[in-house]
Amino acid sequence: MYNSNMEFTKSLIKGKLIKRYKRFFADVKLDKETVTAHCPNTGSMKGLLDEGNEVYLLKHDDPKRKLKYGLEIIKARKNLVGVNTHMANKIVNHGLSNHLIKELNKNYTIKPEVFFNKETRFDFFLEKDKEKIFVEVKNVTLFRDKKTAEFPDAITSRGSKHLLTLIDAIKRGYKSYLIFLVQIQNMEYFKIAKDIDKEYYTNFLSAKKAGVNFLAYRCKISPKKIFIEKKLKIINE
Repeated sequence: MYNSNMEFTKSLIKGKLIKRYKRFFADVKLDKETVTAHCPNTGSMKGLLDEGNEVYLLKHDDPKRKLKYGLEIIKARKNLVGVNTHMANKIVNHGLSNHLIKELNKNYTIKPEVFFNKETRFDFFLEKDKEKIFVEVKNVTLFRDKKTAEFPDAITSRGSKHLLTLIDAIKRGYKSYLIFLVQIQNMEYFKIAKDIDKEYYTNFLSAKKAGVNFLAYRCKISPKKIFIEKKLKIINE
């Protein structure tokens, strides 16, 4: 799907979005045919799903797959947006391994998907000498003005739970980080969409006060590859 340089293993195929439905399906018009692609993002995808938007699909060779195509990128209001939620952790893993995240650029031992307690796994556990860090990743695809990415794009009780658990991790002697991975071109700022989820915003403020480190990083996106490119300023008051 991606190689270790975060390049797509095959060229993506350009089409036009007809519609997304039942969360997992997207009908797309290609040159000669209309296909149904798997949609690897079950979120609201607010602001991305206008009919006629340019999209990029990855063709899968696996004969066991019912759907031959997967939706990877949508072009919305002139910006490419990476919509494959499953890629977010791979992009961050690549970023950690290649020192692209300056706050976390020591040679940590990186372990993905580590349980903190019975209910919660965090996306990464980093360790070096006596330092132990939990890292949670959120994939960001919402932008309502030209330069500002936002999260969440719908109410997320799971997201709130993660924030409270990151606070808990600090109380137990771990450091904790939350990385907002902005898979949207041209963004300069990031903020919590408090009008969409007031409770998430409240928990974000508590977590900040408790010492959770919040980072927002934007990706470089093209139909060839996606990787971490630039730190964004978080502008919540």
